[in-house]
Amino acid sequence: VKDAEDLNYFLGIEAQRTPQGLHLSQRKYILDLLHKYNMTNAKPVTTPMASSPKLHLNSGVTLSDPTSYRRLIGSLQYLQFTRLDIAYAVNKLSQFMPKPTEDHWQAAKRILRYLAGTPTHGILYSSSNKLILHAYSDADWAGDSDNYVSTNSYIIYLGRHPISWTSKKQNG
Repeated sequence: VKDAEDLNYFLGIEAQRTPQGLHLSQRKYILDLLHKYNMTNAKPVTTPMASSPKLHLNSGVTLSDPTSYRRLIGSLQYLQFTRLDIAYAVNKLSQFMPKPTEDHWQAAKRILRYLAGTPTHGILYSSSNKLILHAYSDADWAGDSDNYVSTNSYIIYLGRHPISWTSKKQNG
């Protein structure tokens, strides 16, 4: 606590001071995750989740050992601290953790391919920020075709800085 050095790396989050402000990312965490799942040389995709076909509880063949799937989803949940762009996809895939299938596994690997193309993305906290509060929310209105429950999302900005966000399924 008394050390006067600049913050560089803490709990998997990299902090880098730039002329624009403080950039928080999890680049090393992403690269380690890609290496762990043999996706280092994966072909990048432009979105974390495909819009079709829709994933369902029973789509595809059930994985014989769901441990890798569950570990990957847990790692992706931690990654959401600096990657707001994967929040919806990770929330959707976390709903299949009790009984993941091959289709769910492929969707999780798609998130890794997305991350392979965007490892340095993160959050920039600028020193020249106006302190005006903005909030946005959205829902997919019974978008889950398995039980017709909605997924809600919101993000709150202080100026241009995101300060709170979530994506979660409503209680049915």
